[in-house]
Formats: sequence, C-alpha cells, structure tokens
Amino acid sequence: MRICVVGAGAIGGLMAAKLSLAGNQVTVIDQGAHLAAIQQKGLKLIWEDGSEQLAELKAVGSAAEAGPQDLVVLAVKAHFLDQVARDVETLLDKDTMIVTVQNGMPWWYFQRFKGPLNGTSLKTLDPSGLLARHIPAERIVGCVVYPAAGVTEPGVVKHVEGDRFPVGELDGSASERVQRLHDLLVEAGFRSRVLDDIRSEIWLKAWGNLSFNPISALTHATLEDICTFPETRKLAAAMMAEAQVIGEKLGVTFRHTIEKRIEGAQAVGKHKTSMLQDVEAGRSLETEALVGAILEMGQLVEVAAPSIEAVYACVKLLNKTMLMEHAGVTLKKAS
Repeated sequence: MRICVVGAGAIGGLMAAKLSLAGNQVTVIDQGAHLAAIQQKGLKLIWEDGSEQLAELKAVGSAAEAGPQDLVVLAVKAHFLDQVARDVETLLDKDTMIVTVQNGMPWWYFQRFKGPLNGTSLKTLDPSGLLARHIPAERIVGCVVYPAAGVTEPGVVKHVEGDRFPVGELDGSASERVQRLHDLLVEAGFRSRVLDDIRSEIWLKAWGNLSFNPISALTHATLEDICTFPETRKLAAAMMAEAQVIGEKLGVTFRHTIEKRIEGAQAVGKHKTSMLQDVEAGRSLETEALVGAILEMGQLVEVAAPSIEAVYACVKLLNKTMLMEHAGVTLKKAS
C-alpha cells in the first residue's frame, strides 16, 4: 500500500517506521534536521527494552514530491494542520483514506455526526473553515492514539509505552476500508479495533488530555506525581467530571469511571505529558485541541465547566508568554 505520513515526529515516526517495516511503500513528509537525518540514515526506532529497528523509507519535504497515495496519515499537531491542509489534495487518489492522529478533539468532530449538531464547525480548531474546505470529511477515518513516544534526536524515535490504535468511520459504519485500515495496523505490529462509536473513544482519551496535560504543563509534574498528590488528583477529577457531563449531552458513552481513568494514568508512572515536553522545549502548546474545544462544546450544549475554564485560562497565558519570549520553561536545581 502507498502510505504517506505527514509529520514524522513521535507518533507519525512510530507509525511510518512500523508500516514500512511491514512491507508497505511509505513516504514521510517533514522538515529541517529531522528530514535530513531520515534521508541520510533512515528512521530509527528505539523500544522500551533498548532494542532498535531501522526503517529505510522515502522522506521528502513537500506533498508534491510524495504524489498520490492510498492512505494519508496526518500526524502533525492540531495547531499545525492549517499549514499542511492546502497540500492534502496533492496526495489524494480516487479512493485515498485520510487518518487523523492528533491529540485532543478533532476539527471534524461534528462532520457526519448523528445528531442535531451535524455539520457544526468548531471555531477553536478550524476558525476559518480551512481544514473543512481542504480535507474532505468523506475521506476521513477516525483514529485514537494510545502509544507514547518521543523524538530523541533527528531521525530517532523512542517508544515509551502502548501499541493501540482503535479506528472507526465518522458515521459509525462498518466499511470495507476501515477494516482494511485495521488489518494494515495489525500487520504492522499494532493493536487495533474497529469501533462503531469512535467519538466515545476520543472522549475516553480526551479525559486525560484535558486534565493531565495542562496540569503537568503548569506544575512540571509527571502523571504519577499529579495522580498521587491529593490536590491535583482532585482537580483532575473535577475537570473530568465536567467533561463527562458535556460528552454525555453529546451522546457519548463513557465505559470507564473517572477513578479508573486516573488509576490508569498513575500506572504509566513518571511520564511527562506531551504538553509538558512542549513547555520545556519552548514549543507552541496544543491548548485548543486539548482544552479549548471541550469548552466550546460545553457552550454548544449549555454546560458550565468552571474547573476546565480556570486551568485553560492559565495554560493559555503560559503559551502566550512562551511565544512572546521565544522561550521554554524548565526546572533547574537551586543553588
């Protein structure tokens, strides 16, 4: 299968390497030193046990160089999607699938939606409608990403934990193409399930994203630290409770309790969330996809979320300060 992964960072790189090693014709689109390293040496995967795999794949800097594909994986962060959306058309063939693997709520949430909000645009994620215009909803298959990974140096991705990529059509149908995608992921060594309600799975992960990510960004604490410190555990639970009310108003079924979701995060251990990693590196934060979009959904269904709103305000200001100062924020030993 011809596969193009747009953004070969932590998750995109993990997927691209494994799909290539499984025998698929994989192209990655990236920029800078990471692209140069992949072009020169291939894409290296380092696993939890220290073992390594090297994927030799095509790496280019633009969609025009990649050409038409059977599967396009959009793996850039949500706030960078508008920078690649216009080029997606170049990658499309007659039956090309598009799979989105961003953290948080997807801009397409209300596309092909069963309910009165069908077709509603989320202004926090697609304020100008650019994504909806350039990325056809009928091409999209939803996917929830559970693995954790990181780019440790240009051309090198280190896997931290997890291997699940559940998938589902936006309208819940059991299509031939979503089964084909499932089989492709399994053959590459991932675990996957075809879901008839991909949005409920998105919310299950979003529970953690909307609480643990911004709390960690503000406190520099790991998942284990947040979950074992009584006050932040209570705050995370309050944010998740507010989100659950919003989700249920939208028809979402939560198959776990809040306590079980928190215990699952605690079990991950001393892991830094992606947002904390971005704070330390001075990168723009996924504030809207992880938190802002859920507040917008709350407004749509007239549900107040004061805990989420307070944390959102603080992390949004942190992001603004970092961007204005062109700086990250790290802890250092006191003298």
